Amino acid sequence: MTTTYDPVDARPRQRDHELRDRARRVIPGGMYGHQNATRLPAAYPQFMASGEGCRVRDVDGNEYIDFMCSYGPIVLGHRHPDVEAAARAQLDRGDCQNGPGEVIVELAERFVDVVDHADWALFAKNGTDATTTCVTVARSQTEKRKVLVAEGAYHGAAPWCTPAPAGVVPEDRAHLLHYRFNDLESVTKAVESADDDVAAIVVSPFKHDARHDQELVDPAFANGLRSICDDTGAALILDDVRCGFRLAHGGSWEPLGVAPDLSAWSKAIANGYPLAAVAGNDRFRAGAERIFVTGSFWFSAAAMAAGVATIDALGREDAVATMVRTGQRLRDGLAAQADAHGITINQTGPVQMPLMTFAGDESFELANIWGDVAARNGAYFHPWHNWFLSAAHTDADIDEALAATDLAFAAVATALAAR
Repeated sequence: MTTTYDPVDARPRQRDHELRDRARRVIPGGMYGHQNATRLPAAYPQFMASGEGCRVRDVDGNEYIDFMCSYGPIVLGHRHPDVEAAARAQLDRGDCQNGPGEVIVELAERFVDVVDHADWALFAKNGTDATTTCVTVARSQTEKRKVLVAEGAYHGAAPWCTPAPAGVVPEDRAHLLHYRFNDLESVTKAVESADDDVAAIVVSPFKHDARHDQELVDPAFANGLRSICDDTGAALILDDVRCGFRLAHGGSWEPLGVAPDLSAWSKAIANGYPLAAVAGNDRFRAGAERIFVTGSFWFSAAAMAAGVATIDALGREDAVATMVRTGQRLRDGLAAQADAHGITINQTGPVQMPLMTFAGDESFELANIWGDVAARNGAYFHPWHNWFLSAAHTDADIDEALAATDLAFAAVATALAAR
């Protein structure tokens, strides 16, 4: 197997290319959003066919050990048997009906029982639904307007928070203020500039901005945000859409002892089924009761049944501890390989949601080479978005993936030597 970088991929690609051609005629840009594969190196497929455990297969039959987990939703592994059985049983009874199934009550009870700061929960479909609802609840309860978010943070695709300016007008962000993550002084200045009109401070469990090294939260910063919200009456909103149920079973800041007023959830809470949640404390219950939020499919019962089964399996299988163990094995292996090839890398973020970058690789040229070679050898990472471990990854899977990444590091070393 060659260790030099060759952009020509010898694996079958015919079906994927045919589908891309067809898609370009009927889908704007051929594909959209975060799953547009044209932003990635050539070895990455656009269209997937199936998944099982920690493995996925594309439409041409190529198999990959999956370290993106559908960009986060898969936390127990693809097609977890208990989750699939629960969703299928609910589908047999009914899914989208004139009213929610009784499972909505069971799911809300699970959230209140498991999530340390939750007194109530309501459900939707996407992370953007959840973050936007949190902000709406905060404004309803506080009767204030300003919302603070960290510079560069991603909280969804709605006009008030999308990172892309197309189609957005200044009025959409008229009451949005910014602070720097882990910089409490910048938060204080933003609050002061709001003239007692702060409805909420939105924060991610750690800094996971795309194309940047990740940054864990300083506990003093988290506690400081809690104190500022207590002093001002603003809601502390934890955007747990990406991290929820991967860092801790009861909410990502549970280990810090910092309880948000509201939290937004999606991605992993139903192991791939479309579900989002807002959890809140009793102070914001009345605000939640006053707003009107809904969706034609927000009450679909099958995803809620999958959510109940996912929460139960996460606890029963001690999933967070499993992801920590295998994630550390991956991190240690990548560090040893980089050192052996004489390459300087940065590994940041929690081991369950890692990111690896190359020193001085501002254009991500080396990351693209590395990701391309790893994918052609059966390991699906991402060049500049954080990765995701699942509870289905085993030591053997990690070791097999490391065989692919060793070839990828060799290709990077060759590219560096050719400069």
